[in-house]
Formats: sequence, C-alpha cells, structure tokens
Amino acid sequence: MNNIQLAHGSGGQAMQQLINSLFMEAFANPWLAEQEDQARLDLAQLVAEGDRLAFSTDSYVIDPLFFPGGNIGKLAICGTANDVAVSGAIPRYLSCGFILEEGLPMETLKAVVTSMAETARTAGIAIVTGDTKVVQRGAVDKLFINTAGMGAIPANIHWGAQTLTAGDVLLVSGTLGDHGATILNLREQLGLDGELVSDCAVLTPLIQTLRDIPGVKALRDATRGWCKRGGS
Repeated sequence: MNNIQLAHGSGGQAMQQLINSLFMEAFANPWLAEQEDQARLDLAQLVAEGDRLAFSTDSYVIDPLFFPGGNIGKLAICGTANDVAVSGAIPRYLSCGFILEEGLPMETLKAVVTSMAETARTAGIAIVTGDTKVVQRGAVDKLFINTAGMGAIPANIHWGAQTLTAGDVLLVSGTLGDHGATILNLREQLGLDGELVSDCAVLTPLIQTLRDIPGVKALRDATRGWCKRGGS
C-alpha cells in the first residue's frame, strides 16, 4: 500500500505488517522486541543514575511536517527529551503514539519514523513502547505524534522554578525564535529572506556540563533552545 488505510489502525494483519516492517525495524531494541503491551524496564540503570524519576509527555501537531532543520518526528524526540533533561536527568526511554490520517503517504510516515529513530539513537534514547491509530480522512491534519519520556535525576541535583528568587540572573544560550520564524515563514508563505533553519536538537550533552556547576537553580526548555537561571 502506498498510503495509510483505516485497516492500518484496526489491529489486524495490515496493522501488524506496518508495525513489523516500519516501527519495529526502525526503533529496534530489546524492550520493543518483546512485543508486550508495556515496556518492562530494568530499574537497576535508573537507580544507579539517580534517586527520582523525571517523567514528561508532549504532543506534536506541527504544520508543515517537514521544515529546514527538522521535521515533526525529530521534534517529537527532541522536545520530550529536553523536557526530561532540564531536570538534570539523562533521558533514557521514550514512548511514542501516532495518530495518522487516512490517505497519508506511506513515504511520509517512513521519513518521519526514520528521523525519529536516528535522533533517538544518536542521543542514546530507546523508544520502548508505542501505539498507532488511524482516523478518517479530515479528522486530523496528516499526522500527530505524542511522546513521553523518562530519566533519573541525580540525588545532588534539585533544579526547579521553586528555587528562584528576586535578583537571580537569567542566561539565554543562543539566538531566540529560530524555529518559530522558520515555521511561520513556511506556513504563512512570508517569503522572508535569509537562511531560516530550525535549531531543534536534543540538549542533553549541553545540560550535562552544568551538573557540577554551583549556583544553577533552574532550566527551562524552549524545545528549540534553552534558558539557564542561576544565582546572582
């Protein structure tokens, strides 16, 4: 089939073929290979890395699906991974849920899934469980994705907005609005000059450099960039 059909979400043979030929192959890892209704995760690694779990979820409904610097799949990995990472945790595991519009080109879905797999693998993240639903044409705009992720927060890190006080210094890591301007330019066909490129990325390596720096109080992820707050 060249396009997604309602049968791909019905739980029958077509759905199983889609899962095996696309998702299982792209996201391959031992947890997913068990093909249970849930991911059965070894607690030992998480306990060794921290004393609390950071757990976050987000949904992605961006238009257009593909843009300079990324696509909805890459964004779905980066956004949720970063929401976990700003706690000081290293994101280890993700779930992903797809809501597909009937008629979506199969090649579009393959490109999105391939990008998700590459982004997660590069960041050391395993996509360990997921779900796929297909809705009638027009019920959604092509493709929606939800991801949820977790990691362990080290015992010595207590970053959070509740620690902020008047006089703290706000640091911004880079230019602002790159992703938003890129999407707006495409969506509204503004024809803006210049090299507008989304800067969506998994920020774990950058954030980890702050773990041992005293005075850091809280981080906030803008998905395509981040802010650090520290004492004055």
